[in-house]
Amino acid sequence: MSTLENLPRPGEIGVSQGQLIRRRFFKHRGALVGLIAIIAITVLSFSSVGTILGGSGKLYVDDSGNFAIDGWRIPGWWKYNWYENYDLATPGGTPTASLFPFAIGDHPFGQDTLGKDVFARVMRGIQQSLIVMFVIAILTTAIGVLIGSIAGFFRGWIDSVLMRLTDVIIIIPVLILGAVIGKAFGGGSALFLAFFLGLFLWTGLSRLVRAEFLSLRELEFVDAARVAGAGPWRIIFKHILPNAIGVIIVNTTLLMSSAILLESSLSYLGFGITAPDISLGQIISEYQEAFSTRPWLFWWPGLFLIIIALSVNFIGDGLRDAFDPRQRRFRVKVDGIFAGFERALRRKGVGKNAKE
Repeated sequence: MSTLENLPRPGEIGVSQGQLIRRRFFKHRGALVGLIAIIAITVLSFSSVGTILGGSGKLYVDDSGNFAIDGWRIPGWWKYNWYENYDLATPGGTPTASLFPFAIGDHPFGQDTLGKDVFARVMRGIQQSLIVMFVIAILTTAIGVLIGSIAGFFRGWIDSVLMRLTDVIIIIPVLILGAVIGKAFGGGSALFLAFFLGLFLWTGLSRLVRAEFLSLRELEFVDAARVAGAGPWRIIFKHILPNAIGVIIVNTTLLMSSAILLESSLSYLGFGITAPDISLGQIISEYQEAFSTRPWLFWWPGLFLIIIALSVNFIGDGLRDAFDPRQRRFRVKVDGIFAGFERALRRKGVGKNAKE
């Protein structure tokens, strides 16, 4: 990188690191689109069909003879549930939504052969997949950062023990492990599945955090903290960890897309979230035989799964560019004086080289 590229820009003078990161991130169009898409899908899925808090989540017949789910139901604005059967509104349950002429209808995503509303099922599936994704991200970040920071800071036998533990866990195929757990314990709960998967997905992050700590612990600000009387834990969490936050956030974001694809794979194979609850992978598995005759049953869960995974990856790409100072994706506009000064320096350098 040349000297001119390292010169401070007028708009960057007096701007904090957090402001620079935020500006670089919002300058990344893909990341901004991904963030908007994730927020929109999350709000749509939880507000449309509502959600359930507590309880077992199992179906039962209430006093009026209707199906209900055990737990505190928070209703949404959509009038159909994901677990009830309704009369077919159209022949074959085809979607009632259309562009020309524009119409939404009662069942915009269509119905299956039992009359279940596909829109309600897809929204509930998105909820469960998002819950798994965020729980895995929180759990793996906590475990990975803790183990990686301890191993990288203390080194010695502590580093050896923790890294050998990481090596043992990292060789276990997570897909097979998740299938065994789902088969042995019955699956069914998104939180249960996310908790067990999160216990085995932290290995990659812990290695990255360890590498960052091994580099940062040798810098001058750590020596200054030791001289000032700071203990090891204060140095880890107060001084070193904030300087490694970029690597942690970026890799956690990328891990989230892998988590939702892993959950969908397990549910597709029948080892993840099971009935009476649903997820996107389970819907795809349930309707896979109808791909050629009723493709709308297969399209919608697959489309939302792709959108969520791509959006999270775009967000991770934007965060990587924002936190990495070598990327230099963000450029503030220079004023006329600074631009003229820069051109003069470039001409002077060219003339000198030509003279030599």
